Amino acid sequence: MLVKTKYFGEINLAEDKIITMERGMFGFEEYKQYTILYDSEKEGRPNVSWFQSIEEPGLAFSVINPLVVKEDYNPIVEDELLQGLGEITEENIVVLLPLTVPQDITQMSANLKAPIVINADTRKGAQVVVENEDYEIKFKIYDILKQKKEV
Repeated sequence: MLVKTKYFGEINLAEDKIITMERGMFGFEEYKQYTILYDSEKEGRPNVSWFQSIEEPGLAFSVINPLVVKEDYNPIVEDELLQGLGEITEENIVVLLPLTVPQDITQMSANLKAPIVINADTRKGAQVVVENEDYEIKFKIYDILKQKKEV
């Protein structure tokens, strides 16, 4: 299926790459279908990718694997928030953190409080609010990413 995207133009997307978000994303509840995109010309899987709406070409969230910026990330999520995703296991869970990338890139932050949780087997996902008190909405990550690049 041909899909228009914000950063990659029109792409041919296989049906099995579509993720259904029954409740949508916070603030964008009307959009239910997404896919994960990244620049495949770069070597390896990148740390940052795009959570692209299938229904609205202009809606794409930059996201990051939480373990890249917080190695001990272990969100506590109420079971009822994950109902409808199917059985979640260590093998099928995908967790992504929404990023905020302002003009001043040194202020880049990841949202530890509201991750996107996806069951890769059922291709269903939900954005949830975690119970961890110490997880910030704007967790600054520029210095962390800079250090990792230097290693």
